[in-house]
Amino acid sequence: MVILYTAKKGVYINLNDISEEEKISGDLKVYVNLTNKCSCACTFCLRNTKEMKESNSLWLEREPTYDEIISEFKKYDITKFKEIIFCGFGEPTMALDTLIKVAEYIKNKSANTPIRLNSNGLGDLVHEKEIAPLFEGLIDTISISLNSSNAEEFLKLTRNKYGLSSYDSMIRFAISCKSYIPNVVMTVVDCIGEKEIAACQAICDKIGVHLRVRPFE
Repeated sequence: MVILYTAKKGVYINLNDISEEEKISGDLKVYVNLTNKCSCACTFCLRNTKEMKESNSLWLEREPTYDEIISEFKKYDITKFKEIIFCGFGEPTMALDTLIKVAEYIKNKSANTPIRLNSNGLGDLVHEKEIAPLFEGLIDTISISLNSSNAEEFLKLTRNKYGLSSYDSMIRFAISCKSYIPNVVMTVVDCIGEKEIAACQAICDKIGVHLRVRPFE
């Protein structure tokens, strides 16, 4: 079970399999693989375009426990990591309690190590409460998948179970995060076209967050 990993040119590598020099280089971004669960089934997501269980070692047979995750972290000097990112083939906020506890552990061990959370932005709907306050003092950057400039296309792309209202909830979540997380970023994939990217940029400008256009993998 791969809990901690890094990525090189689109290849995911178990942290146990990299060199000692890389582990202490200060350039290593480390990803935490919490869960396979996700509230979306995005048309462009790797989990829907590949047979994860057979072809990718990041697919979890079961969710790791808090103790298992911490056991992995104890193998390394966290202070040497450039950034720690909650991101796997599932949505990290689906394992919210574990996410918070692990983030607390990291900050207690290395307060200056940046923590990023990659999210689909639907955690408030999943947990039926505002979750952004839980990230205060723990998460330094949150990257939220905006995906589209309108609710209809968002639902078509993400195929989530919450309907058209999910889009407005995701936007409200991003706005809420601004009060608790220093750096809020929204993302789109580059294959949506220049016109749609411009429309998404306008939304981000309106609510005061950054937009990042990420490559389609």
